[in-house]
Amino acid sequence: MLKIRHTLVYALLMSAIVVASNILVQFPLSGTLFGVALGDLLTWGAFTYPIAFLITDLTNRQFGPSVARRVVFVGFVVGVTLSFWASVPRIAIASGTAFLIGQLLDISVFNRLRRQTWWQAPLAGSLLGSVLDTVLFFSIAFAPAFAFIGPNDDFAIGWAPILGAFSTEAPRWISWALGDLGVKVIVGVVLLLPYGALMNVLKPMPQVAKAA
Repeated sequence: MLKIRHTLVYALLMSAIVVASNILVQFPLSGTLFGVALGDLLTWGAFTYPIAFLITDLTNRQFGPSVARRVVFVGFVVGVTLSFWASVPRIAIASGTAFLIGQLLDISVFNRLRRQTWWQAPLAGSLLGSVLDTVLFFSIAFAPAFAFIGPNDDFAIGWAPILGAFSTEAPRWISWALGDLGVKVIVGVVLLLPYGALMNVLKPMPQVAKAA
């Protein structure tokens, strides 16, 4: 019963993060940084999405990879379904694909490193998962090659400076991807703090500790 209850809580949290990130990724930041418009580099979704990796890693730590995959699949189904209602279909498809593959990679990496120093597994899993997730999401959501999936935002496919004074430009969706990944890396490192704080509360179940 405890396992089922915790799995449901994790799945609900995962679904909420996916839906919130799908909505927030459509809203660029305002203001400038070193002469570059933040709206050309970042969307608000970059700040919320890394929490999904924290949820996955905590589930994996406490209940093992099989339950973590279940939580990911539930979050995938619920999140994508609600995202079709809350955002445009292409964003929902891109998010679902990137989420599923990125989270499964995180689970695999975390499980391989779970016996190492406490921070190595969550950090490596979230960083590698974030890289794959970012590449898949922004490519599917905005790259012209995936136009057959549906229309995308004209603002996202414009050109934007990415190196300020050097005037180096890239399609806006690529500059978004680079900015998004940079924030995910920073947030992923910061999220080691709550992960470490929760380690003594959400201890591995006996069968998971024995397997590890």
